[in-house]
Amino acid sequence: MKYVADFHIHSHYSRATAKNLDLEHIYQAAQIKGITVVGTGDFTHPGWISEISEKLEPAENGLYALKSEFAKPVDAKIPPLCKGPVRFILTSEISSIYKKNDRTRKNHNLLFMPDIDSVQALNARLDSIGNIHSDGRPILGLDAYHLLDMTLNAHEKGFLVPAHIWTPWFSLLGSKSGFDSMEECFEDLTPYIFAVETGLSSDPSMNRRVSFLDQVTLISNSDAHSPDKLGREANLFDTDLSYDGMLHAMKTGEGFNGTIEFYPEEGKYHLDGHRKCDTRMTPEESLKHDGICPHCGKPLTLGVLYRVNALADRMEKDVDSPPFISLIPLKEMLSEIMQKGPQTKTVTAQYQTAINTLGSEFYILKDCPLETIKTSNIPLLSLAIERLRAGNVHLSGGYDGEFGTVKVFEPSEIDALKGQKSLFKARVRSSKKTTQPPIIAKNSSYITPSHHKILQNKKDSTPSLPKDNISGLNTAQQEAVQFEDRHLMIMAGPGTGKTRTLTHRMASLMDKNITTGDHIIAVTFTHKAAEEMKDRLKQLCKQTLSLPLVATFHALCLHILEQEHSDIKTIRILNETEQDVCLSYAMKNCPNVKTLPSKKHCKKWIESARQKCLSPHDDLTPVTQHSRFSEVYLSYVNFLKQHQALDFEGIIFQTIQLFRHQPEINARWRQQFPYIFVDEYQDVNFSQYTLIRL
Repeated sequence: MKYVADFHIHSHYSRATAKNLDLEHIYQAAQIKGITVVGTGDFTHPGWISEISEKLEPAENGLYALKSEFAKPVDAKIPPLCKGPVRFILTSEISSIYKKNDRTRKNHNLLFMPDIDSVQALNARLDSIGNIHSDGRPILGLDAYHLLDMTLNAHEKGFLVPAHIWTPWFSLLGSKSGFDSMEECFEDLTPYIFAVETGLSSDPSMNRRVSFLDQVTLISNSDAHSPDKLGREANLFDTDLSYDGMLHAMKTGEGFNGTIEFYPEEGKYHLDGHRKCDTRMTPEESLKHDGICPHCGKPLTLGVLYRVNALADRMEKDVDSPPFISLIPLKEMLSEIMQKGPQTKTVTAQYQTAINTLGSEFYILKDCPLETIKTSNIPLLSLAIERLRAGNVHLSGGYDGEFGTVKVFEPSEIDALKGQKSLFKARVRSSKKTTQPPIIAKNSSYITPSHHKILQNKKDSTPSLPKDNISGLNTAQQEAVQFEDRHLMIMAGPGTGKTRTLTHRMASLMDKNITTGDHIIAVTFTHKAAEEMKDRLKQLCKQTLSLPLVATFHALCLHILEQEHSDIKTIRILNETEQDVCLSYAMKNCPNVKTLPSKKHCKKWIESARQKCLSPHDDLTPVTQHSRFSEVYLSYVNFLKQHQALDFEGIIFQTIQLFRHQPEINARWRQQFPYIFVDEYQDVNFSQYTLIRL
């Protein structure tokens, strides 16, 4: 049986929670969201466990159901398409503050129990240690090691899951009071930790960069403080509906189908910063400021991404991520569409319309056909969900307790979309005179030579083309496809068919015999985008034996290096762990090692130098003012040469060096490929731009 479970929630007995966070409202919200199993939360509180005992009754193995006398009044309020079984599992969160290894530790842990008798026995022990009466999430001076030991002794099937493990202030691995490993916290009991909760500010891909977490299942929960927030994150199971079934799935991975995630950028602690000073920073920026706020001089709150980077021993590209789905809560999406607050009457009414006509929230966001969503007559909802499912979102990271934002539309886009059938018309800029293409500054207006002109989209200015080249294209796209001058840039909003226009233009050049495929390069940023572009070109082009060379920047450079140096195939391309090892050896070969900057700083500076096309012999002040960095950089480069290795950023850098130092090779490639197409051109960095110019 496939179902959704959200284990970590709270009750109205916890501080800063909604007054209506009772069992009836949890039961109602679970069905509206599409959740089958939900945690009770707060079972340590005497008042809450009393309500649990009164209102719940045993159901399947280790699970509880709301008694019919309490469920019937609620059932009448639930839309028919949302109705489904709801089961409760006994859970509670404990806040531990204690001293260990000469540091104050603060971490939160989620406890699971299979029956009320075991809960009562555990509560009696906890009551003798600290105050469990004043807060649904009690704060106890109890070492997490001893809390785990007590949980295991309360029942053989009781277990503990470290909660939101990366949160700076209260977590297993947080930057403020956490540990650097699980063993440091749980010692010889570490094997009994078989699952950890990732928290809102991280996702499974981020966690899998830390190899010691390979031994545990990554689960996600909402940590809901109101019924409305239920299911912000959740778990996907395919087991029998039972405590034992879920326990087995989390222990072994069998029947655990992944998680539903927040976009981690939306979490309150994804990035670093200082909220009082309105300062938000990436980990790289924080390192430049040595973790200090540039405005007030106080330490920054170092967020989840920073902490993951600090403990990571894998690059993101090397991660074998478990399955997960990133979603935006439906009310937040409707709030963006309606341009009103999520709790306003307008948004609430549209939300009610959606669940009444379509079904539960998870069904709408994950599985409901787009054509069915259109029948709800909620403006832009089907387009918003289409973009969400494709991962086309705009992110602004949260920091220092401030939630980030995730949007599916550009700020100026919604009014235009509501008033027009099409999104934006493409705008074409051209020049016959210049060899310098116009430049786009990311997130800003055009920066372009003054002699560029905007072509008007007039039907009578569109010359005829073979139907197979313009089929399905609008007027603006056709104009771009058949444009006759050499330098062309297309600007348009998301989802308007820029890549489609790009491939049709390549096909048009070949169909008109203006050039052949072996004189065209198309460059993309990801392997997936490159494969999709190749597939489109195969469908469009008749001369399939002469298709353009389509590749990512790095793949293109490897191709060039392989063509020019027959021994390049023997060179090893380093992953991040191997790069760290090489850098360590290179630094050891530098005299007076103790005065060198940290390896972490050197690695970051080397990457920056590569992207700025700077060698160890160049002026490196644009990268750092540190006097000994050039020494480390030179030692690192020599070490790679000695061991026939190349790092990731070095692939592009070496190609640029080849073209600059051997102009006859550069000239041959320029002659071979006079037509260059760049997808998502606004995202190129300096080295990628330099490569294209060469």
